[in-house]
Amino acid sequence: MNDIILSIVLALVGLCVGAIGMLFVKKAQDEKTKKSAADEAEKIVTKARNEAQRIDRESKQRAKDFESRAKSNTDKEIQKQRQKLTQEEKALVDKESKLEKEFQNKEQELEQRLQEIAARDEKIKIAEKRMIELESEQDRRKNELQARIEAVSGLSAAEAKREMIDALTADVRAEASKKATEIEAEAQKEAEAKAKRIIAMAVARYASEYTSERTVSVINLPSEEMKGKIIGREGRNIRAMEAATGVDLIVDETPEAVVISSFDPVRRDVARKALEKLMEDGRVHPARIEEVTDKVKKEIFKSMKEDGEKAVTELGLAGIHPEVVKVLGSLKYRSTLTQNVLQHSIEVGFLAGMMAGELGLDAKRARRAGLLHDIGKGLDHTIEGSHAIVGAEFLKKYGEHETVCHAVRAHHDEEKPSTVLAFIVQAANIISNSRPGARRASMDTYIRRMEDMESIGNSFDGVVRTFAVQTGKELRVLVEASRVTDEQASMLSYDIARKIERELAYAGQVKVTVVREVRVVEHAR
Repeated sequence: MNDIILSIVLALVGLCVGAIGMLFVKKAQDEKTKKSAADEAEKIVTKARNEAQRIDRESKQRAKDFESRAKSNTDKEIQKQRQKLTQEEKALVDKESKLEKEFQNKEQELEQRLQEIAARDEKIKIAEKRMIELESEQDRRKNELQARIEAVSGLSAAEAKREMIDALTADVRAEASKKATEIEAEAQKEAEAKAKRIIAMAVARYASEYTSERTVSVINLPSEEMKGKIIGREGRNIRAMEAATGVDLIVDETPEAVVISSFDPVRRDVARKALEKLMEDGRVHPARIEEVTDKVKKEIFKSMKEDGEKAVTELGLAGIHPEVVKVLGSLKYRSTLTQNVLQHSIEVGFLAGMMAGELGLDAKRARRAGLLHDIGKGLDHTIEGSHAIVGAEFLKKYGEHETVCHAVRAHHDEEKPSTVLAFIVQAANIISNSRPGARRASMDTYIRRMEDMESIGNSFDGVVRTFAVQTGKELRVLVEASRVTDEQASMLSYDIARKIERELAYAGQVKVTVVREVRVVEHAR
């Protein structure tokens, strides 16, 4: 029992000693921890102080670098501005030098013109003096001739004058009667020409089923079997094609070829392209024909619109209604005497603009009127009236200015021109039509015109032979020297030229040259 108590006491004493030891150990550790924490805090403070010093140094360095870069950029900008000012100053000097040179050239040109005018005035004075001398000489000779005539004829000047007046009166009456007959015949010819022109215009605008060779297109087929596909069972394919395109398809004995006939060139082109696509595809039936035809129509209408927009852009115009642009593009498919109407319209637009610019008028409006002057040729033939009147009404409907509409109406004299713009468009149209190479007439028409010109020359008294040369632009007339004098040759050329103007239709001008040659032949034996 005592041993147990002793053990317990010893255990308690050990625990107390251990607890006390632990307290000392913990206190020692706490002191150590406090010392370590103090050291660590000192290190952190030292590190923070060093970091602050480093940041301060870097900040000062960055500030120096920024100041240096800012100064460098400022210097560069100043240098750049100086270079720019130098270039501008050089450009101004060059411009001033150029203007001064132009001024000197203009001054020299003006001085040269003044000298030419002075020389011309001197020549005019000399010519006037010579004219006065000639008139004086002519009066003197006239008096001498009159005195000689009175002496030879035994008649006074008054009697001779009276007899001459009587003779001239009879000649004038006969000439007046002849002239009246000629005027009546000419009026009848003009009436016939106008009637023919009206009929020709109606024919030109009506899609008749009896067409000329320019109203057909020939499609070459890869084989004869394709004809059967185009015709189809009981002709259903060809009927579908004609209904979809509005053309006549002619499938005859011509090997490997199909003829497309239509007055409307747009329909003809739609049918041609549709047939080509169908031949490439190989599938030919009514549904496929309608599908391909619709697709081709959209492509062509899109192309027409693009061509119209290209023409408008080429002339630098704006504000034209899309419907007008579309009809303008359709003129690409139309021609007059082989002259493409769209190209002709563009050409007239440029010519009208240049003439208006030279006259100090609105060149842009002149180009607009010139471009649109033949717009009526692209409209449907069922609209009554000439293409000038129809085109002007169409433009008026889509908001074009009245001066433009009037120029379109008046370019073929359907309406009397009342503005300068109308005369300009009319002149530009004539220039474009009559320039060399614009229109190619047929060989028969060309030969007939040459023969008519030669016949007119041969119809005059004293003419030996007449030759039409220079493609009908010149008529050379050989006359008998014994029957036609030099003065009569001059009158003969005038009479032939006037007769050609009355009886022939031609583009441009015809030069009439009368050749009178005197040959004296003698033989030495």
